[in-house]
Amino acid sequence: MYKVAVIGDKDSILAFKALGVRVFTAYDARETRRLVDDLARDEYGVIFITEQLAALIPETIQRYDDEIIPAIILIPSNQGTLNIGMDRINNNVEKAVGSNIL
Repeated sequence: MYKVAVIGDKDSILAFKALGVRVFTAYDARETRRLVDDLARDEYGVIFITEQLAALIPETIQRYDDEIIPAIILIPSNQGTLNIGMDRINNNVEKAVGSNIL
């Protein structure tokens, strides 16, 4: 059975802990990249990551886009959204359907 994790700044991910999801705090690109790679090797099937941290490591996020597991889902932080996550969803829907239906 795969596990679920959230990576982000402390204030943005604390609520996930109450849901029983493993939370990991990161503040820079090096630390975020290491966490994503470690979690991927440790059988985490879904990794939520704040958009602000994902923007720091686009090459790592892209590397896992071609993999089935783990699914990397971008979420807004408590500072708001950068619309990176929604843009990724729109692109994937457009690839699957042939046009943007959202």
